[in-house]
Parts: sequence; structure tokens; C-alpha cells
Amino acid sequence: MIVVGLTGSIGMGKSTTAQMFRELGVPVFDADAAVHALYAPGAAGAAAVAVHLPDVLAPDGAVDRTALAARVKDDPSLLARLEAAIHPLVRAAQGEFLDQAAQSGAPLAILDVPLLIETGQHRLVDAVIVVSAPAAIQRGRVLARPGMTPAKFDQLLARQISDAAKRTLADFVIDSSRGLDSARAQVAAILAALKARDKN
Repeated sequence: MIVVGLTGSIGMGKSTTAQMFRELGVPVFDADAAVHALYAPGAAGAAAVAVHLPDVLAPDGAVDRTALAARVKDDPSLLARLEAAIHPLVRAAQGEFLDQAAQSGAPLAILDVPLLIETGQHRLVDAVIVVSAPAAIQRGRVLARPGMTPAKFDQLLARQISDAAKRTLADFVIDSSRGLDSARAQVAAILAALKARDKN
């Protein structure tokens, strides 16, 4: 089974692209969704966060993500400690996903991971797909999100390596600035190329 990493900076259209692969029958692991599940009441991630920040738990025991974001915003060392606790849990969920995909006979599986390159996971996959768009389009998309501000956007960008650097590490680049039909065509072409690679 070919394992493909899918990534892209905030606002590039990565989640939309991941859904396009799902629609073509490709199993996709969503790292963000895995974190959400881990932050649910009674989940291992909520327990791990509580060790460091018990006050960010909601009354039902779930992690209050807004409160958590506010606490780590200006504390890189706290963020690093939390990531050290949460990332192994996400990797475990990812491993279970890959095992299930392999057992189902899937020829290809995708890991949708926002910080794929930043965390070094790009070295562990067979191919990397980067979703990209011009900076002006990216900024417009992100600032249109509820609650987003230029300062928050800049802070999020600072946690990620640049789009240009991501593209240099990509096996495939999807340009999401040309509309959904174009993106779907690019996804289909990449899927065909990966399947052809598997046969050689």
C-alpha cells in the first residue's frame, strides 16, 4: 500500500482536497479530526492536557479549544509540552488507520496532516502532496473565517514553514486557486500517477 502525505499551509484548500480523494474512494486520515476526538470527554488527549492545564477543561471533561488556544498563544514552551503529549496519541491513531486501510486491501492511503513537514513525517511516507495557492488568495480565504484577525493569521503562519519551502519537498503540487473543477482534475491525475507508480 502506498502511503501519501497531504499537507499545505493554512487557507490553501487542503481539507477540500482531502475530501476530493475520499470521493474517489481513497481512505484519508484526518489529523485534525483525530485531535478533536482525543479532546473529547474522557479521551486520552483530554487527560494529557489536564496534566498541564486542568483549567481548560469544560464541565463535561472535554478540552475547551478556545481556552487552550488562549493559554498557549504566548507560551511556546507550554505549546511544545502539550504537543509532546498529544502527538504520540495522534500517531497511534494514524497507525491504527493505516493498519485498517492495509487490511481492507486499499492500494493507497492518505495522511492529511497540517504539520506533516514541520514534524518530519514527510520522511516516513512514500509521496508528498502539497496544496498551494498564491499568498494573496490564501490571506483572503483565511481572513474571511469567523474570528480570524491579521495578527492571528500571522501567528499561525509563523508555526508553519513557508509555502515555497513546502513545494520544494513535494512530489506533487495541487494549485487550488483555479477553482474546484481544476482541483478535482489535478487530484484525479495524481491518483492515476500514484497507481501507475505502484504497478511499476
